[in-house]
Amino acid sequence: MSLPMMKKSILVLAATLVAAGAAQAQASDTLAKIKSSGKVTMGVRESSSPLSYTLGGGKFAGYHIDVCEHVLGDVRKALGLSGLTIEYTPVTSQNRIPLVQNGTVDLECGSTTNNTARQQQVAFGLTTYVTEVRTAVNAKSGINSINQLNGKTLVTTTGTTSVQTLRKHERATGINFNEVFGKDHADSFLILESGRADAFVMDDNILAGNIANAKTPADFKIVGEVLAVEPIAVMFRKDDPAFKKAVDDSIRKLITSGEIQKMYAKWFQSPIPPRNINVNLPAGENTKAAWANPNDNPAEAWVKK
Repeated sequence: MSLPMMKKSILVLAATLVAAGAAQAQASDTLAKIKSSGKVTMGVRESSSPLSYTLGGGKFAGYHIDVCEHVLGDVRKALGLSGLTIEYTPVTSQNRIPLVQNGTVDLECGSTTNNTARQQQVAFGLTTYVTEVRTAVNAKSGINSINQLNGKTLVTTTGTTSVQTLRKHERATGINFNEVFGKDHADSFLILESGRADAFVMDDNILAGNIANAKTPADFKIVGEVLAVEPIAVMFRKDDPAFKKAVDDSIRKLITSGEIQKMYAKWFQSPIPPRNINVNLPAGENTKAAWANPNDNPAEAWVKK
């Protein structure tokens, strides 16, 4: 390579690195990214009813969708934008964290548990819901507790921690079971519904949402001991204190104004689309405690009830 060509190559490489660095810097400054583009990408789930789920036709709904749309409304006002385009991007349990990390998704509004391991990779807003990990079974199965799962087949969703939580539970000592995995929560419930699994281990709100939307809801029930208490929160990139403050301030206002309780009642205790079925899951004591003392504590800080 000639000297002029070498110099040109070095300049091109330097320009590429500068551009990449600028893109990374903008990705880590979410407010600047939103202000310059006039748009924001919201990560949503397709089958995490009633927190975040699809209505079809590119439309999404749920408790966390409402929370995040409110947050983004506050962000739009704070940035002085006359409008803000929200792009809804479906994510899964497997890809939600990488898509937040690489800047594809700005705010993930699904059903993600805030725990210490994930806090090494991403950041979380204030807790908006506290779920209890439990087990759904066929109502005629005779299964009512952990010790009746010995020799059974359990399903959970790929990329979640529910079965690991079950294995660590003190009452699961000596219990052996087979595991199968659904690609998402709807697939996991279908595996239970079709009889390919004896139990579905997952967050109670996801179990309740899927049962409510089953062909015959009365065929299923949530049973057994509480395996874990897990705080659920919206998720975004680490090391972006300005965006975290904007998210937390907006959620705190929702809580102190009582608006978040109204949102909860709308999605957990009222008929919801598309089938106008009521999930009928009143706010538990842990969720009420999170509203009474807004925090972003990880799951490890919550005492299992």
